[in-house]
Amino acid sequence: MENQGMPLLGDKFPELIVQTTRGKMTLPNDMKGKWFVLFSHPADFTPVCTTEFVAFQNLYEEFRKLNCELIGMSVDQVFSHIKWEEWIHENLGVKIEFPIIADTGAVANRLGLIHPGKDSNTVRAVFIVDDKGLIRIILYYPQELGRNMQEILRAVKGMQFSDKNACAMPADWPNNGIIKDHVIVPPPKDIAGAEDRKARAKAGEYECYDWWFCHRKA
Repeated sequence: MENQGMPLLGDKFPELIVQTTRGKMTLPNDMKGKWFVLFSHPADFTPVCTTEFVAFQNLYEEFRKLNCELIGMSVDQVFSHIKWEEWIHENLGVKIEFPIIADTGAVANRLGLIHPGKDSNTVRAVFIVDDKGLIRIILYYPQELGRNMQEILRAVKGMQFSDKNACAMPADWPNNGIIKDHVIVPPPKDIAGAEDRKARAKAGEYECYDWWFCHRKA
């Protein structure tokens, strides 16, 4: 039986047919084989959201280099999105190239994005979905705080690197205050694994503070 509750980390992104500024899309199917970042904003023609869209667009090519697409969303009609895009282009010199979902409220309710006590406004949510359609990261921000797009880009890079190299990423990676640009070796699952960890450290494969805290070059 399909889960109809709010999606959680590791869940398959819900199948949705959406109207966007670039036509109808079926998610996650239309993104098959790609990562994507779906981000909601409270409303068009609002100052914080405008700065966010410009910031996302300025990093769009960096996301695409990671095989990752951007998709915006709010509970606004498509003509409002289009007019807002035009305003951004005419007044700020930035052309928005990624699609924006025009939601009636159905998508926001399905994803749990309606801001409590703010009518139909959506929260500043971010869903990072991998190339298999699985939700890997969910972030929520209040209306008052704009997002840090460099952090979202870092999160995509970190998850992709983790998947490819079977490692964990430290705080502030790749500029951690303790292990710098190294990555963390996943902890052992048993005594044999702990002994193997010690042997690898002696052989110079890992650097360890202890058997449960080992790191290596990325």
